[in-house]
Formats: sequence, C-alpha cells, structure tokens
Amino acid sequence: MKILLIGEYSRLHNSLKEGLLALGHDVTILGFNDGFKAYPVDFPLVKKWDVGWLKKVKLAVLQLTGFDLTSYFTYRQFCKNQAYFEGFDVVQLINENSFYCDYRFETKILDYLFCHNSKVFLLSCGDDYVHVNYNFEQPENPSIVQPYLAGKIANKAFSNVLKFRTPSFKKLHQFIQEKCSGVIASDLDYHLPWQNQPKYLGLIPNPINLDKLDYLPMEIGDTVEIFHGINRESYFKKGNDFFEKALTIIQQKYPEKVTITITENVPYAEYINRYNRAHIILDQLYGHDQGYNALEAMAKGKVVFTNASALFEQHYNLTEKVSINALPDVDYLVAELSALIENPERIMAIGKNARAFIEREHHYKKIAETYISAWIKSN
Repeated sequence: MKILLIGEYSRLHNSLKEGLLALGHDVTILGFNDGFKAYPVDFPLVKKWDVGWLKKVKLAVLQLTGFDLTSYFTYRQFCKNQAYFEGFDVVQLINENSFYCDYRFETKILDYLFCHNSKVFLLSCGDDYVHVNYNFEQPENPSIVQPYLAGKIANKAFSNVLKFRTPSFKKLHQFIQEKCSGVIASDLDYHLPWQNQPKYLGLIPNPINLDKLDYLPMEIGDTVEIFHGINRESYFKKGNDFFEKALTIIQQKYPEKVTITITENVPYAEYINRYNRAHIILDQLYGHDQGYNALEAMAKGKVVFTNASALFEQHYNLTEKVSINALPDVDYLVAELSALIENPERIMAIGKNARAFIEREHHYKKIAETYISAWIKSN
C-alpha cells in the first residue's frame, strides 16, 4: 500500500512508518517537526509569521481583517508540493487540525486530500472536538481539563485546547466526519470519548519501535536515580507542579539515597538518551493510559510514574504492575516514591514487567499490521 501520514508530535507516526516499511509498504510523512522536539518528517512544513514582530503584524492583520497569514503561508507550502500528496491508498491525519490552519485554509488542504486519495482516516491521539468536549462535560474524568478548571492554566496558554470548543472547529469536525473513512484512537483517553461515535473504528495502541530501544536490566548501586523531563509549554498539563513538590520532599527525606536529574525543553533525540541511567521516570498525571514518552521509557525497562489507572489495568488484563499510576497528590507521590527507594527490588520487578508489556501490546510491527487491517476493512 501507498500511505501518507500527516502530522507528528509524539513520534507516533515515525514509529508507525517504521513498522509499515518493515511490512513492505510505501510510507511518507508530511507535517511540522513539533518545535524543539524536532521529529523527522519527509515533507516538513514551517510555521511562518508565528514569532517575534512578524507575529505581532499577523495578529494585527487578523484582528482588522480576519485573515490569518500563518494559515495562508501553510496552505501555500502545501500547494507548492501538492502533486506529491495524491494517489495514496491511505491518508491518516494525526489530528482534526493537523495543519494548524484556521477553518478556511484547513478545509482547502483537506478537501484536496479527500479528492485525490482513496481513503482518509483521522487519528485521535491529542485534542480534538469530541475529546475536548467530553472532558469538559465529564470534569471528573482525569484529563488536562482538570488543571485548567482549577485555575492553573490561563485561557491564552490553553487556547490550543479551547479552540476545539468554538463554532469554527465544530464545523471543521463535521467536515472531516462527513468525508473521512473512519476514526482510530491511540489509547484509552481518546477511546472513551469516541467509543459511541458513528465512524469510530476502535483503539489501536501506540506503536513502539523496540528495535531502537535497548532493554538493559537495571542495576541499583548506592543511589536510586530519578529523572524528570519538563516541557515548559505543558508544565501544568502534565502535572509537573506536583512532581516538583514531591521531588523536593524526596531529596530532603533521602539525601544519600537518591540522585535527581531535571531537564527542560530537550530535543527528542537528546531526551530519549538523557534518562538511560535513571531507574525512575516522572512523566505525567491526568489520564488513564500512557503517552509516548512513558511507553518508550517503559520499553527501556524504567519505572514510570504516568497514567495507569484501574481502567487501564482492566483493559489489558494486568495482574502485575507495569508502571505507577501518578495522581495529582503530593503525599501520594512521595509515598509511592519512598516505597520504591526503600524496596529497590520492586524497581527491578516493575522495570522488567514494563518491557514485557510493551513487547506484548505495543510492538511496532504488530501495531502496523493492526492498522493495515483496520484501513482495509473500513468502507
């Protein structure tokens, strides 16, 4: 099959591409590199007039005329190479707003893709109309909406989420739903909102390329090493405020028993190697299922504090811990970290379980086969 994957912000599409290539398919990725993370794409798009004084000019033009220059320039970039983006058996959008354009230019790009390719699918692995509205309507459900409702995140910083509640993004959602061949969720946090939608095809777990992530059984010497990688743009969304408070207490409680490493805004290629020596990784709160960073750390046999709720354990029929369910509760986090520091054999056991879980449920070639099956079966 000839496959076009559009968008990348977690390495999901890169790992899926690697699995599909291993199965003999022809795969191309079109999209942005996701800022400092710098994920590789075959046809990179660049956001223009989006920083510095040009952004101020863009915002002034937008306010005066309603015309979004960044969206226009993205559309121009697409048009320049549009001949490369037709004739595919499958096109998969990573998001309802994969090109980050306003309704006018996003639909122009999408309409071309719908008209010139056999099937177009939507992947729900981030914010979209259904997912965002579900979490606002179900505020007790663990999601990034919770720190927003708690007043920790300003409207401006949450604009990339709130936009999906606006009339124009509702129209965009309806446009895509009318034309697409189906919707796939990447984990339980997206499965829950989409499960009763008419074009929903089901959950396919994130693909993890185990051939690129070596598993080395952990050795624990004099100290337990804890790694905390921070992305400032998503600081409160990931629950980093709770992690940092917990780490302060742990450092005071076990000054001779722990080594703590904290990084900020590190490119993906560097980040994935920064925590090789760590035994414990602090990832995120507010969810049921793991995101990409957690899964890759688990593949390396680390103990990851992440989303791992009872719903997750039930879904995968788990009888052993493969990660630690992180909650927005400092005392709870301190207690869980303390239990591991004082019982290092638990770290070894969970790390081993984590690798086995990824091999069983997230192997990139197996997941690629599942995608192929879903794409073929859809109308």
